[in-house]
Amino acid sequence: MRFTGCHAIVTGAGSGIGQSIALHLAREGALVVAAGRTEDSVALTVQEIEAEGGSAFAAAADMAQPDEIHAMMGLILSRIGHIDILVNNAGKATVDGVLETDVAGWDHDFHVVLRSAFLASKAVLPGMIERNTGAIVNIASVNGLAGLGEEAYSAAKAGMINFTRNLAIRYGRHGVRANCVCPATIRTPIWNDIVEREPNVFERLSKWYPLGRIGEPDDVAKAVAFLASDDAAWITGEVLNVDGGLMAGTYRLSQELMGEA
Repeated sequence: MRFTGCHAIVTGAGSGIGQSIALHLAREGALVVAAGRTEDSVALTVQEIEAEGGSAFAAAADMAQPDEIHAMMGLILSRIGHIDILVNNAGKATVDGVLETDVAGWDHDFHVVLRSAFLASKAVLPGMIERNTGAIVNIASVNGLAGLGEEAYSAAKAGMINFTRNLAIRYGRHGVRANCVCPATIRTPIWNDIVEREPNVFERLSKWYPLGRIGEPDDVAKAVAFLASDDAAWITGEVLNVDGGLMAGTYRLSQELMGEA
């Protein structure tokens, strides 16, 4: 039980990666604040945690709206006093292609991913600094490491990596650690529409991964739990790819290139 007595916030906790992270932290003893756009959107996460004997409550904010984030974080801190672990997981990719993206779409994706992480971190840092302890884990993406489309979302995820490293070097002397996880393809509900159109999409994508499969939400949640725990007490500013080996290289491409040669 690595998180007994700890208070944790997980943004975007209603489904997929965020839900799995919230469940893992709660199973190891944390009181989890499951944050989502509405309380209804994270109700199932809270119910599952409580059904397993854990502690959780819901908090709501549109992560594209700074006033709502400020209000939510204020309510959370007034209710439980301090935060030991912050997981900035909220994110959305609504636009793709530079010529097809307008300013509003660019700003929306950037704000949900990166500005929300800035505002949530800004809210919890004073308490972490005062207590000389705290862990921030930011969920970036392999999209932030390579050109994979979805330019606004991807640029925001690249920014998340740099933001994480700046948190680490600036606040490490105050006992605050900041690390980043970069998932690749993960089987989450955002893929549902694509799966309906192409039921074998995951099998097709799996061929690009050295480990021969796409990821599951638990793959990311376990990495986050490690980085948030005292097991990673001397790790900060780190970017951990949870990607089945994708960023190490594409063996399928090398095979095809050799075939052409």
